[in-house]
Amino acid sequence: MSTAEPTVARVTGPSKTTQKPLDANRHPLLGRRPLSTWVTSRKPFSIAAASVSLVLLGGGIAAASTIPLGQHQVGTEYGTGQQVSSDQVIKPIGDRLMTPFGKIMGSTVSPDGRYLVGTSTDRSVDLQVFDLTTYKPVAAAGTLSATSFASAASNAGYPSMAYLKITDGSVGQEGPVFSPDGKFLFEPVATGIIRYPFNSDGSLSAGTKISIPTAGGKQALTAGMAFSPDGSTLYAAVNGQNTVVAIDPATGAIKRTVATGIAPRQLRFVGSKLYVSNEGGRQAVAGEATMESYGTQVPADTTLGTSTSGTLSVIDTADTLAPVSSIDVQLHPTAMYLDGSSLYVANTNSDSLSVVDTATNKVVQTISTQPWASSQVGYEPTGLTMQGDHLLVSLGRANAVAVYRVNKQDPKDPVSSIGLLPTDYFPVGVATVNGQIVVTNTRGIDARGPQLSYNQGPGTTVATGHGTHSTTASLTKFTLPGDDQIHQYTETVFEQNGWDGASVKQATAADAAKIPAVAVPKRIGDPSTIKHVFLIVKENRTYDQVYGDMKQGNGDASLAQFGAKVTPNQHALASQFGLYDNTYDIGTNSAEGHNWMMQGDDPAYTETSAGEYKRSYDTETDVLGHQRSGFLWTSVQAAGKTARNYGEFDSTEGKPAGATWQNYYCAATSTMAGGDPAQLFTPSLQMHAGSAIPSLDAITDPNAAPFDTAVPDIYRYATWKQDFEKNGPKNFQMMWLSSDHTGGTADPEAQVADNDLAVGKIVDEISHSPYWQDSAIFIAEDDSQNGADHIDGHRAPVQVISPYAVHGKTVSTFYSQISMVRTIEQILGAQPLNQKVAAATPMFDAFTNKADMTPFSAVPNQVPLTEGVKTAPACGLDTLGQSGAAAAAVNAAAAKAVAVPASMRDTAQEWENWSEQQHLTGNGAKEDFANPYLFNRWTWYQAHDWQTPYPGDAKIYGPDHVPGIPAGSTDHQDD
Repeated sequence: MSTAEPTVARVTGPSKTTQKPLDANRHPLLGRRPLSTWVTSRKPFSIAAASVSLVLLGGGIAAASTIPLGQHQVGTEYGTGQQVSSDQVIKPIGDRLMTPFGKIMGSTVSPDGRYLVGTSTDRSVDLQVFDLTTYKPVAAAGTLSATSFASAASNAGYPSMAYLKITDGSVGQEGPVFSPDGKFLFEPVATGIIRYPFNSDGSLSAGTKISIPTAGGKQALTAGMAFSPDGSTLYAAVNGQNTVVAIDPATGAIKRTVATGIAPRQLRFVGSKLYVSNEGGRQAVAGEATMESYGTQVPADTTLGTSTSGTLSVIDTADTLAPVSSIDVQLHPTAMYLDGSSLYVANTNSDSLSVVDTATNKVVQTISTQPWASSQVGYEPTGLTMQGDHLLVSLGRANAVAVYRVNKQDPKDPVSSIGLLPTDYFPVGVATVNGQIVVTNTRGIDARGPQLSYNQGPGTTVATGHGTHSTTASLTKFTLPGDDQIHQYTETVFEQNGWDGASVKQATAADAAKIPAVAVPKRIGDPSTIKHVFLIVKENRTYDQVYGDMKQGNGDASLAQFGAKVTPNQHALASQFGLYDNTYDIGTNSAEGHNWMMQGDDPAYTETSAGEYKRSYDTETDVLGHQRSGFLWTSVQAAGKTARNYGEFDSTEGKPAGATWQNYYCAATSTMAGGDPAQLFTPSLQMHAGSAIPSLDAITDPNAAPFDTAVPDIYRYATWKQDFEKNGPKNFQMMWLSSDHTGGTADPEAQVADNDLAVGKIVDEISHSPYWQDSAIFIAEDDSQNGADHIDGHRAPVQVISPYAVHGKTVSTFYSQISMVRTIEQILGAQPLNQKVAAATPMFDAFTNKADMTPFSAVPNQVPLTEGVKTAPACGLDTLGQSGAAAAAVNAAAAKAVAVPASMRDTAQEWENWSEQQHLTGNGAKEDFANPYLFNRWTWYQAHDWQTPYPGDAKIYGPDHVPGIPAGSTDHQDD
């Protein structure tokens, strides 16, 4: 970020054309509907058993959204605001203060109202301190080296920021807390709490660790904290152990441990009563259906894969013998706000608030935070505050603050909705400070911070450009507008989210029966000419990284690290079936990316886990990471269609001990050459894959490998082919091809070439089958985090392949993963999973109704698939079909790729030992587990024969000596 770029900007809201006077009983864009209908029944909502299903969306047939994004590009400012990757435009009210030091997880305000401190992640900066008087960042603490931070702060225009180098960067899901006198700051970390002296200028002094011991193999994962009314005791939610501990803040001694519900998040005192929000709800009872979260069995709906209860624990801190009581609220209670005797609770996964009368410990009112009538799912209330009789609620996934009027004398009196105020990207907290409203926005203005550099191994050069890990955060500060102005801002929020009335039109089944079939129907429920949808999910590439060399699109050839030579099939597919140069992945990393593909959202639970990723990284095994409306496959099944899975979102591999990449490579190449397919499934090779989500496990092919960089994608293709030819396709099938993640047995070029060949072979097989005439194949990356792009780091290589695809064209319409999910549901007649998907425009420009049945023939790989492999496969190295001298030259090049000078062998071995701890292969493999700054250096050293330091480094470092990275770091791609 240049110092010339402003960091504080006054944003006044919508242009005159969007400011229309609103009837108090008329909702913008939806017509006459009382705003008070956002409020639901006074009766508390509770789920008594796992068998109870949640009602999600109304019946009928929904039409496509008409959100006018056209050819918007992410990062560009338009009249309505800046385009972000999540199909939204942002233009917040008030003053924006942007910070390029990473995403803010949680925040707190000092007792005197002068400072706001946020925990943060993704840029190796773990605490950020803002002076609300001067409205500038003044201090920070992190694992980044002091020199690196000084450079980053200077580049951002804040050269005088104080900085404290620390070693523990595992910030928790909640923000820090101040001591009552404001002299100390307590930060939640994975194994306890750090107590920092907080200086009058906002700087931090060296901290003292308060350890909370591991119990039952589970770390503390400290979440919210609160001081007792007399200030003598600090209470902390021990999120990972389902307890609350009472701590002497001076000595760190734990005085008491109290069991709570599952995954406690925030704490609030009412006199001596301590209220605890339990995101996972109550403990399970014998015989109840459950799913796991960090070692705890959580009551669950095993079809939708979601938890089924939310509770508050009530602890009498004055009476240690008093039993802990429980109050039923809705799903995922997180934030709480106390106003008099009324405790407001944000039920993040139910998109609602519970109002608890603390005098009776009863829920007296449940408030809907679902402003758009077309969808009841996915607004994600995250923070609460009050100003006068106005209750303000941050809606993370709507980029908005909802405003309600409450009757402070009668908490049972239903609140009335006033409207919505626009914020920056994913507001996580809202506070009233000195008469103003301050909103903390986790993602700020999206990944528009400093550009990043990426190295991708032999045959490539370092590429510098926009990257998903160039994350930002922001504060927005404003005086609460009058009610009439809030009504007007509500229309702005609707427009920025694409919540258009056209998407809620209804049609009867009889009407649908009269409409001729088209490729992508205008309304869900209308007939489609496409009966079989294939979804292939790949790993981590940007558009420029793959397609930057294609002159037909908006690319930068200098960033094409895996261009036509490495990905000949993807280039041929783009030429035949269309090139998409304005489509975006949304997530920063795989933890988010697979959620966007499978849920059409990355729920707030995962967003707020990013500081430590200890409860879970990918949420394939974590029930709390799942929205209450289920997944793409469950929505398809609910529409009466069939589904099949080949590895995607699977959590277990069942890989035989001793099976190697070389073994799988030989079996695959032999089968592809006409050998016996049975060799793919010998006991020494056969997978036993599955999912912790029962509904996914039921449709999973156990022979299909999930993520594992020691399994080549051509093996995944070969096993899929056997099932396809034997059983044919379902209406919907999805597949995980992960070799382009890199970091495995072969070098990066070879792994991407392997991935490319598998893609080409799969399309070849489908397009030469009887099913081709009514099929569509969607190919997407889960995220684009490991590459540079000149437009935006979220821009990704996407393919749409079908007889009905727009052949030979470049499609520059703005699309995203959400658009793809909506298109799949549109074709198969499935209801949108949430408000993001309901608002998305299907990929109409990707299809035509005139079929071109020309099949696709796979192109041979031009990079040896065994390049970089240290131990040659028993079947021999890949010679690209050549023999004699030509084959010898290929083998010599492959051998050179793994040569290590004698002086560097010890260092290379250190990196080899490090790589074995990064879960890149085998049972338990985890995509993107490795710290990216270490992973990039490892790749660079291999690519440059262990002779050239990484750009900017003084020398070649071992993994425990890289500047700015703590020794023994196993941080995920969040640092």
